[in-house]
Amino acid sequence: MPPGTRLGSPVARPSKIVCIGLNYADHARETNAAVPPEPVIFLKATSSLCGPFDDIIIPKNSVKTDWEVELAIVIEKKTSYVEESNAMNYVAGYCLHNDVSERAFQMERNGTWDKGKGCDTFAPLGPWLVTKDEIKNVSDLRLWLSVNGRMMQDGTTANLIFKIPFLVSYVSQFMSLLPGDIISTGTPAGVGLGMKPPMYLKDGDIVELGVDGLGTAKQRCKAYVAN
Repeated sequence: MPPGTRLGSPVARPSKIVCIGLNYADHARETNAAVPPEPVIFLKATSSLCGPFDDIIIPKNSVKTDWEVELAIVIEKKTSYVEESNAMNYVAGYCLHNDVSERAFQMERNGTWDKGKGCDTFAPLGPWLVTKDEIKNVSDLRLWLSVNGRMMQDGTTANLIFKIPFLVSYVSQFMSLLPGDIISTGTPAGVGLGMKPPMYLKDGDIVELGVDGLGTAKQRCKAYVAN
């Protein structure tokens, strides 16, 4: 995958989007969750994937659609059971991801988190795949997100609980990782669920987000309308 690949092209389209939950201690605290002893893994449907400037469609019957800025890892070549010491040899680079989440679907509708994570347009990705050699220190990148111009999240990857080589190795113990697959590494504090009172996205809201060196994205929220 060459530097500057625009995500959404065939070379960069993932076969799966693997997400890591509660990977910042401040985010775990704001949601009243314990820091996990091992990474929390969930999957986003590939049908949730959309571009960095596409609209976020608030799902039918949604009342708690939320935002999560994240650093995402892009896998370069197939691997399984990779050792942590060798994991970075299978990483192509990084991109910006908004792990949009419907909290009522995720937490109040029984079962796993996937129902609140895989809705259409819930994985705006990009604008760029930046190769790992272009990022001097992936463990010290600022990531931020604003809603209607108000800064909501302002964190750093220095605070990741489980670091990138460990995550690649860990996920590969449970599933093969394929070229173009995404591992999204978690979000810092500042999500709508953690506010007092909670705040969620509504029709017309503008979400802007970025990670150092990976560009910025902007999405308008629109209420679901039946075709």
